[in-house]
Amino acid sequence: MPELPEVEVVRRGLAPWAVGRTVTDVDVVDPRSIRRHPGGTEAFTAALTGRRLTAAVRRGKFLWLPLAAPGADAEPTALVVHLGMSGQVLIQPAASPDEKHLRIRLRLDPAADAPPSDGPERQLRFVDQRIFGGMHVDRLVCTEDGAPGGSGSELTLIPASAAHIARDPLDPAFDVAAFTTRLRRRRTGIKRALLDQSLISGIGNIYADESLWRARLHYARPTETLRRPEVERLLAACREVMGTALDAGGTSFDALYVNVNGQSGYFDRSLAVYGQAGRLCPRCAANGRHSVVRRDSFMNRGSFTCPVCQPKPRRARW
Repeated sequence: MPELPEVEVVRRGLAPWAVGRTVTDVDVVDPRSIRRHPGGTEAFTAALTGRRLTAAVRRGKFLWLPLAAPGADAEPTALVVHLGMSGQVLIQPAASPDEKHLRIRLRLDPAADAPPSDGPERQLRFVDQRIFGGMHVDRLVCTEDGAPGGSGSELTLIPASAAHIARDPLDPAFDVAAFTTRLRRRRTGIKRALLDQSLISGIGNIYADESLWRARLHYARPTETLRRPEVERLLAACREVMGTALDAGGTSFDALYVNVNGQSGYFDRSLAVYGQAGRLCPRCAANGRHSVVRRDSFMNRGSFTCPVCQPKPRRARW
């Protein structure tokens, strides 16, 4: 499933092509992809047609495009995009042939200030092979802390369906002290805590393993035993690994994750431990030590660690 870097790559790709354009027509190819929108196809189409996309915003793994209000008293809303396991958001010329797993098509007119070379019409297409993702229009509510809802907009608003999602470690409004306090109160394993999107958002299995390796912490380390410097070291590792992944365009293990131009990311070539079971730990190898990455079962998935860099704690929480 796409994590913060992958969704941020999509957001950055959407912004220059979609923001400022007006939705002129909506084509719901597969209604299953709008199952989260009450009222079905007709209501979804009515909520979008004639509305201008004003920004592309992300918090954690959540992505949304605020819509210009049709009137001064209208409730603010946004088009929320769930990538799910295989969702793709593509910006395509109108003449491009339909993708095999096309689910939703939004026809967009040129932005008011677009140069003539921008072309007459582009389409925002939602493609999803496994149909775990989708789109819906949601009302925007005020953020609890009064800070911007996410990356890409200064609006202090967030979709109601994402209001429970915590800020991510790349967010300028992320509160380290508050996070440390909440983390220590969880009394669980550190990796399980990192995957809790109500505590810290945007981190999934891949970047949790990579961040813990960089911070030299075992995934089963009890959260209540973490000291403030260790939490800060872990957050620094999260920011470092996700920043590196962003520079590489995200992580693509197959053709399911792509950016808005259909290109795959290549951070998978830089993974230190995730998916590397049986291979030498690169840090140990660089220091002349022979330590092989191991895989343990964890939450119906796998967790990858170096037994030397990340020794298992005497007291472990899963």
